[in-house]
Amino acid sequence: MAVDQHTNNKGFHLPSFRRNHPAPAPVPGSAAAARTDTHAARAYVFASARVLMGFVFLWAFLDKTFGFGYATRSGEGWVDGGSPTEGFLGRVAVGPMESTFHSWAGAAWADWLFMLGLLGIGLALTTGVALRLTALAGTVMMALMWVAEWPPAQHLSDGSPSMSTNPFADYHLVYAVLLVALAAASAGDTLGLGRRWAGLPVVRDHGWLR
Repeated sequence: MAVDQHTNNKGFHLPSFRRNHPAPAPVPGSAAAARTDTHAARAYVFASARVLMGFVFLWAFLDKTFGFGYATRSGEGWVDGGSPTEGFLGRVAVGPMESTFHSWAGAAWADWLFMLGLLGIGLALTTGVALRLTALAGTVMMALMWVAEWPPAQHLSDGSPSMSTNPFADYHLVYAVLLVALAAASAGDTLGLGRRWAGLPVVRDHGWLR
């Protein structure tokens, strides 16, 4: 009987029960509390940058689609028969891909790829999902636009000043770096659907979808 009682008591572990309790909240003013506050602040800063970046791409898509009168004049939107790529690519006047961009300008496949890229990147950033794919697609888009403007050139093909303000670091490069940083920081987990997206079975099995 004594042996049976001893065996039953071994199944009851108070220390294990205590470990299941949530960890105590950091004491205000302590180093742990400061680290928690810093981490939370950093998460919200990245989330805010993500949402603003998403709006940049979404607005570009909407303006080019409907012609709100900003970058795209009213009546010249995609829905009105205008081409989202003809104006930009057709005016490329410098760089090693000048003639290539001219041949792409106004092509249906180029319009669709460009507009789907703007929409997809904008939605992904705004909602906080698929940020790794978004960083890849956005970097490719920014790289092509960088080559189209070709900041290293001081003069255009016709000899006129290019008005380039920096031979390397323009806003396309900054956008590309920011996209990569948002993906690396899992910026979609705060103020976004990143955690739910990461919990989907297909995303868990394929980390590149994260």
